[in-house]
Amino acid sequence: MISFEHATKEFDGGVVAVDDLTLDIPAESFTVFVGPSGGGKTTAMRMINRMVTPTSGTVRVDGRDVAGLDATRLRLGMGYVIQNGGLLPHRTVLDNVATVPVLSGDSRRSARRTALGVLERVGLGASLANRYPAQLSGGQQQRVGVARALAADPPILLMDEPFSAVDPVVREELQTEMRRLQSELRKTIVFVTHDIDEAVTLGDRIAVFGPGGRLRQYDAPDVVLASPADDFVAEFVGRDRGYRGLSFRSASDVPIHEIRTVTTESVGEATLGESGWALVVSDDGRPLGWVDAAGVAKVRGGSAVSAAIAAGGSLFPLGADLRQALDAAISSPSGIGVAVDADGVVRGGVLGTEVLAGLSDQRRSEDATRERTEFGEAER
Repeated sequence: MISFEHATKEFDGGVVAVDDLTLDIPAESFTVFVGPSGGGKTTAMRMINRMVTPTSGTVRVDGRDVAGLDATRLRLGMGYVIQNGGLLPHRTVLDNVATVPVLSGDSRRSARRTALGVLERVGLGASLANRYPAQLSGGQQQRVGVARALAADPPILLMDEPFSAVDPVVREELQTEMRRLQSELRKTIVFVTHDIDEAVTLGDRIAVFGPGGRLRQYDAPDVVLASPADDFVAEFVGRDRGYRGLSFRSASDVPIHEIRTVTTESVGEATLGESGWALVVSDDGRPLGWVDAAGVAKVRGGSAVSAAIAAGGSLFPLGADLRQALDAAISSPSGIGVAVDADGVVRGGVLGTEVLAGLSDQRRSEDATRERTEFGEAER
């Protein structure tokens, strides 16, 4: 466990970066510090490995005050990931990852062997081991940074806005990778970001920091979205927090309907149903986009098939949440969200009206459960 007990950091000139922070971070949890720039979240995280010393108060790791621990040993026992990976440009990928094991006393050969295994774990093959950081993409550099932090198998992993410098697609891939790694490794992770969507996606719990380094709320993501502690948190989370909250609700009861599909070869001969739309799929059943009556007419008139196919919107993986189901439906030109299996093969469609009906059913069930609980407590 990591605990802050009335921890305050005041810099020269009287600037308070962290103000009276009291917070317990459970072992093996994924905790996200989120807030605007200047809110003290990075300063608070750096107190954990003594890169910043509190002006007052205490920070403990596993019950021990970090102020009384050797700083070098403390840091070698924690993984640390920063923006752009923080890689050593003159060292190969393999030797970058092997850095901490070597510093901890492992032989170079043993450290490199460990490094190869960790590279595989974060989704990088051995073929990249002898490249230099400048020869990697931004996403690959970040994966190497995560691998280096994990190489010595530390129980604690500190991550300071590690994905903020990469494009949105790569960022989503890295977030997915972090969720997978955490499910396998169960580290105690403290992750700093200014992006509330990233915080909601990754965190078991979210600590929202406000101006002046004050902690404004510390709760599970769904609680922060549904019940902001104050106006600052509500404004920071955003006006679409209800939509984000759908990501914590199962879509398992949303009906999956059969939808009309055509191949690229049969688009010109397609007879469209009442909806006026058909989903174009590849030979192996993967969605390519939608075609309507105008598109069919274009193909019949000799236009290229690709010109007739409209973008398909986002996809709804079976078993995913209500947010993904609703997004698939409202982003589709046909109004029908495409449901796919784990292999990306089309299994049917979902309707936005039925997604919202599913939400209403869940809320009615929750209200009934709450009323029974309150009635039972009143009787006692």
